[in-house]
Amino acid sequence: MRALRTLAGFAILLVLGAGAFVAHAWQSEIDPIDPPAQTSFDRALVTRGADLAAIGNCNVCHTAPGGEPFAGGLGIPTPFGTIHSTNITPDPETGIGRWSEAAFIRSMREGVDREGRHLYPAFPYDHFTLVSDEDNRALYAFLMTRKAVAATPPANELSFPFNLRILLAGWKALYFREGPFQPAPNRSEEWNRGRYLTEGLSHCGACHTPRNRLGAEKKDEYFAGAEVENWTVYAINMNSPAPVPWNQESLAFYLRHGWHEHHGASRGSMAPVTANLGSIPKADVKAIAAYVADVMGRPSQERIARGEAALATARKESESPFAISANSTNGIGEAIFLSACQGCHDGRRPVPFGGLNLHLSSAVNAPNAQNIINVTLFGLPAARGEPSAMMPAYRGVLNQDQLVALLDYIRDRFSEEPAWTDTRERVAATMNGEREVPIYRMDGTTQAPPETSMRTAP
Repeated sequence: MRALRTLAGFAILLVLGAGAFVAHAWQSEIDPIDPPAQTSFDRALVTRGADLAAIGNCNVCHTAPGGEPFAGGLGIPTPFGTIHSTNITPDPETGIGRWSEAAFIRSMREGVDREGRHLYPAFPYDHFTLVSDEDNRALYAFLMTRKAVAATPPANELSFPFNLRILLAGWKALYFREGPFQPAPNRSEEWNRGRYLTEGLSHCGACHTPRNRLGAEKKDEYFAGAEVENWTVYAINMNSPAPVPWNQESLAFYLRHGWHEHHGASRGSMAPVTANLGSIPKADVKAIAAYVADVMGRPSQERIARGEAALATARKESESPFAISANSTNGIGEAIFLSACQGCHDGRRPVPFGGLNLHLSSAVNAPNAQNIINVTLFGLPAARGEPSAMMPAYRGVLNQDQLVALLDYIRDRFSEEPAWTDTRERVAATMNGEREVPIYRMDGTTQAPPETSMRTAP
């Protein structure tokens, strides 16, 4: 009898707990509105919203390859399945045309859509919660003045129980802290502006910070680097692999132009980021760079000396041609490098129209070879209609053994870091198509076919 009463007590507690969770998880619907006329929005507010949308890279995630800007449908891979981005054009049936400003702000601040459904954190509301109401109003004005596109994204492909949105309330209880941003009173206005943009709308940590098993960022490994879309996203803290240490000036130039003479050109999913940041006010880019440089910290004298040595070596090699070594232990890799790579990467033509000397390459000094594998196989396609960096693709030219030999040679020749240990496995997985790699031009457009513009005029 006592065991029965105990079991009944547990059952009651379970029911009460489930009821409390459901009550906590429930969110009300916000009534739909009639789509407002585009002329009702102040043009200055729309223009400011365009800058904010570029900072947030809204077009990158909410535009499918070959699709209309902001119409959604892009498949975002996660460890739990594929989530498809939503249509955020003002279409009244499939987009946000019937969303009020209050509904939009709630989605940004709380991660809840107009109908009251919890949003998956692939939409990074854990960062967007920091955005001010004023900036949210500008974003809303910008999006509601875009071309309305009738487009319904594919259904999400998530396994059980991750397809149950109600469980997101539990995820939020564990990992989500609602904003808005609070400036640090003892720091400069520029630093606070940079932190607000970096941690908020730019959501840099969404890619540059590793995640735990439930998909939340590891706050104790802030900006420590991760792998996204089968690209290695470099650490942008004190563990940055850049041979020449970054500073505010070099970061600001890179973010605005998509390249820097000591760091090379942006590629992979960073290319649309720099393409978007190239269109926003310089002061905002400078503020982002100031904050990130502060997170990286002042480099040690030893690291500064290593960077200066790398620059000196790069300059020396640009003045005299490199010949085959009689004592090389990797003759195949060396021969491939001299015939296919040296002509561009000898430093004689400055970045971005010449290849970076690999003594200065973050990819060569990275924890793994994935980024060099990607750019070697798929290249860096030229921007459309404007001068830009480019690199030919060697997929179909090099076989697996040749590519591994080349990578081993490059790591040994241009880096003081230990040899990579999983290069052959990564090469095989990438060449066999097991690792799907998105390729972007420097202007932020995807490689043809299909092409998707990452720049959208106000």
